[in-house]
Amino acid sequence: MQRYLQSDTLRKQKLEHFDCWAAQYGETITAMELAPEGGGYRARTRFAKFFNLPELMNNFKEAADIKTADMLPDLKTPKVNFHNVAVEPTQHQKDMVADLSERAVKVQRKEVEPHVDNMLCITNDGRKIGLDQRLLNPLLPDESGTKVNVCTNNVFDIWKKTAEKRSTQLVFCDFSTPKNDGSFNVYDDIRDKLVAKGIPKNEIAFIHEYDSEDKKKSLFSQVRKGQVRVLLGSTAKLGSGTNVQDKLIALHDLDAPWRPADLAQRLGRIERQGNENPVVEVFRYTTVGTFDSYLYQTLENKQRYISQIMTSKSPVRSCEDVDETTLSFAEVKALCAGNPLIKEKIDLDVSVAKLKALKANHVNEQYRLEDNVLKFFPENIKRTEQRIKGYSHDLEHLKAVPVPVEGISPMTIMGQNFTDKEAAGKALIEACKQLKSSMQTLNVGEYKGFSMSISYDSFGKQFDLELKKDMTYSTTLGADPHGNITRVNNALDGVAKMLEGSQSQLEMLTTQLETAKSELGAPFSHEAELNTKIARLAELNIQLSIDCKKEIPKSKAVDGKEKIAADNPQIDKIADKPPKSIYAKMEYYKDKTPTAKTDGIKLKSLDSKRENEL
Repeated sequence: MQRYLQSDTLRKQKLEHFDCWAAQYGETITAMELAPEGGGYRARTRFAKFFNLPELMNNFKEAADIKTADMLPDLKTPKVNFHNVAVEPTQHQKDMVADLSERAVKVQRKEVEPHVDNMLCITNDGRKIGLDQRLLNPLLPDESGTKVNVCTNNVFDIWKKTAEKRSTQLVFCDFSTPKNDGSFNVYDDIRDKLVAKGIPKNEIAFIHEYDSEDKKKSLFSQVRKGQVRVLLGSTAKLGSGTNVQDKLIALHDLDAPWRPADLAQRLGRIERQGNENPVVEVFRYTTVGTFDSYLYQTLENKQRYISQIMTSKSPVRSCEDVDETTLSFAEVKALCAGNPLIKEKIDLDVSVAKLKALKANHVNEQYRLEDNVLKFFPENIKRTEQRIKGYSHDLEHLKAVPVPVEGISPMTIMGQNFTDKEAAGKALIEACKQLKSSMQTLNVGEYKGFSMSISYDSFGKQFDLELKKDMTYSTTLGADPHGNITRVNNALDGVAKMLEGSQSQLEMLTTQLETAKSELGAPFSHEAELNTKIARLAELNIQLSIDCKKEIPKSKAVDGKEKIAADNPQIDKIADKPPKSIYAKMEYYKDKTPTAKTDGIKLKSLDSKRENEL
């Protein structure tokens, strides 16, 4: 976005090339991830962390205005209850996932030609397996525990419970959409099962059958009225721009999209203003140990990256914590993981991330308390005490001024003394006319021992009068002579209230200072829990790394080298890789001098290689 909207800014900062921008604002993170075929676990390095966020956000906000839901408190939307429904895979699905792992190994070893098999085909088949095994072979049995059948049962139960209110439901599925060619698809399967359970066919609709704007408007109107109570569609066709929220009571995510924004668009159909239901339900269906786990892991990684920027929080120097949306994706991913160690590891990742966020807040709070104790409160207390002293002196002086029986206390304006209220008010108005510019302040005289000065506020388009002794008191002047004198007297009569307000403020500041002192230095209450979980997480990472190496199948040596399994293709490349630093390279090659048995040709070749690399 910056390249399109802020190309000049990037050019001035010499960040027009992505590598320069990434070096300034981004950092790569290495973490253990589920393999895309659904059955393994591997380390991957990704560009997934921002730093120098204040500078990045200052630049980005020159072209973008970020508004998130938490910044709109008046937005009345229903409360959402999320249900993560994880179903066990059938034996056929387990066998298919195992086959995907073998295919992935062959593809990454380049044992098959790309036109025969590739990761895109494996990914596509993995999504099919996670959704319904019959998508790979329609002759396979329709088993009751699959997520399609679980979703169908939930849709029917909700339809039945909300019959009186005629509440409606949405079912999102981006895969296996209806093609009207007689082939098996999930949409027709769900509708047939719902009709068999007793839902009238005219209350079930596919968005794909409405191919014009007029037809869609008619359909959406029927859904808002409760005439169509179950609507199935994909994110692309039923996402942005679909206003059917009036009677929506439940939303079902049968599969996971690739982008967090797509999942947000789905949720936005039901968590929306105008929904008559105060509480709504969102179901997310996953099949354990299948490609579903990788999909939600992808959503988690993308959302973690996005949330660092698209947030209402003030940016910190470096951002690596996760927000609630990211954690919700991680929880779904954990449900999908078949290996109990993987599930424990992911659960610990989430828990440690939350605890680290709490500790970061605690540390920031301690810094804030330290600043308050050493600087903020003492300075404010000192200023308040000075104000109290000034107000007290002014109040004592005012009490000593005699009150005239008639008229006002003598008021000196432009060298003349006035005791008549109207005459003094007119003199003030005439004094205002002597101001030549809004930058000028005119000393006009004295009243009750307080010096008076007039200035013009060009923004408020009014004349201001200040009375000053130990403290300064302000009021505005108008066109009414009597009213001007009344305003001056009211300003001085308010000294007592100002003194009381400052005394109350001093008492409050003193109390806050004592409270801050008592809280300063308090330890993080979850420190022991955090350390325990970090230690356990380190153990799991080691154990999972060992398990991964044990599971790596090896083939016979080729040209004296062993092949490495697909989920760790980089091991042989980094095992003996020279460092990048010139000084580190010198140390590196110092310990690799050739033996006496090495022939001269090899020595020469090695020396040439050193010279080239150095």
